[in-house]
Amino acid sequence: MPHTSQSSFPQFLGLSVQSPRNGAILSSLQNFFKARATPAYLVGGFLRDCLLGIETGDVDLAVGGDSLSLAKELAVDLRGTFVPLSLEHRVARVALPASCDTTDHRGWVIDLTALDNQVHTDLARRDFTVDAMALDLNDWGAPGWEEKILDPLDGVGDLNREVMRAVGESVFQDDPARLLRAVRLAAKLQFTIEPHTAGLIARHAHLISAISGERIREEFLAVLSLDRAKDHLETLDQLGLLCCIIPELETAKGVEQPREHYWDVFGHSIHAVEGAERVVSRHAQDPEASEVPWSGEIEEYFRGDAGDGHTRATMLKLAALLHDIAKPQTRTIDATGRTRFLGHPVLGASMADDILERMRLSNMGKDMVHGMVENHLRPLQMSQDGELPTPRAVYRYFRDVGDVAIDTLYLSLADHLAARGPDLDMEGWRRHADIVTHILEVGTHQQTPEKMPRLVTGHDLMQEFSLSPGPHLGLLLDEVNEAQASGVVSTRDEALDLVRGTPGLVGDKGTSTKEDGQDDA
Repeated sequence: MPHTSQSSFPQFLGLSVQSPRNGAILSSLQNFFKARATPAYLVGGFLRDCLLGIETGDVDLAVGGDSLSLAKELAVDLRGTFVPLSLEHRVARVALPASCDTTDHRGWVIDLTALDNQVHTDLARRDFTVDAMALDLNDWGAPGWEEKILDPLDGVGDLNREVMRAVGESVFQDDPARLLRAVRLAAKLQFTIEPHTAGLIARHAHLISAISGERIREEFLAVLSLDRAKDHLETLDQLGLLCCIIPELETAKGVEQPREHYWDVFGHSIHAVEGAERVVSRHAQDPEASEVPWSGEIEEYFRGDAGDGHTRATMLKLAALLHDIAKPQTRTIDATGRTRFLGHPVLGASMADDILERMRLSNMGKDMVHGMVENHLRPLQMSQDGELPTPRAVYRYFRDVGDVAIDTLYLSLADHLAARGPDLDMEGWRRHADIVTHILEVGTHQQTPEKMPRLVTGHDLMQEFSLSPGPHLGLLLDEVNEAQASGVVSTRDEALDLVRGTPGLVGDKGTSTKEDGQDDA
């Protein structure tokens, strides 16, 4: 069995080997397996990340004996939770709670797989050379540990070269989820996919349809969550994977847009992801992003949970990718020769539902993306003739868009950046950012009906105006709520006077008369 040599390690490797947090959990694991005289090897991502100096919270172990039984015992020993991942392949997980008694054990996830005969057999079945290394758990932390790493496929060499290389020709046929994993790991580590491996991915890209929606979701959202997500999506497209995952994007290629747009629908969608990343990252060297309204509260907001273990920022990027998904189906040319996409937000929200259902996205995530896609034109539609939206229009916007009202404002900004591209006009961009700032400031300071003192009830209106029960009461109460949130009324008498002067509730619900298909956002 080949070992590494000490000279094969550049200076940057091994930086996190002596991490106190790593040492505490690994010391506990050493004691556990020594007490049972059971062989155990550090493998996979843990060893790779430690060699690269990347802090991690996951330990991958290949163990002799019954891995499922050992995992159950380990869960008891470390006061964690036993999670069977695959009974067929004898893979189990021990998850340690974030609040466990031992500080250095908190939040660790330990995956156990069963060794078949010898460790080199296990390594040969792995996906990429940088994950096909092993170290006897007992050798961890010992002098000269580097020379004891088992590295039959030159994983250390590929770490040094910063490349992702498949261990063999059948890697992706054995498990098509590795097609996405290759891109995700290369993106995370900022590695290059080795040309032959890239060819294998392209050749077998169609196999991605054979894996479960859940696995696609986890890998795909992990790619979106990374910095430079637009570049990673382009890599997925170049390898033939992106449109295997979302076939609806294929029809967006080559679909021309009005002259205000720099890219076709497909290019615009990809660059909207980049725009979404820019508006929620606020890099100091990005002058356009510096115009975006920002605060510590907004930053924390986009770090918030959006289901499936992902953040609102990642859901924003997902919505940006899908926001114009229905443009090919709604494209028309009007009498003046202008390209229109009437109704694409509503149809797009429905199409996004179907796509995310295939990915088995949580209901929370689906609802968020649906709301953003359906309403992505509304922020600019609220502004008439260059005027800032009225308090009533802002109230209606937050009422109607609900949980993703803030997210949708930032999607509209990302949409603008992706529409203009290199031709961005800074005056128009600042005007858009000013509108979003205004909507945010007004909307986040307005009270919702639940928090406002109730001035009148439906019963009050029936008594005061001899009205019968019916939907019209709800409309009248909505009118009162809007006026109250806007500061127009603040007392019961003022509310009754408002209703008294409203012979029929007049229809504008905050959307403008601007056509749904307008594409200047």
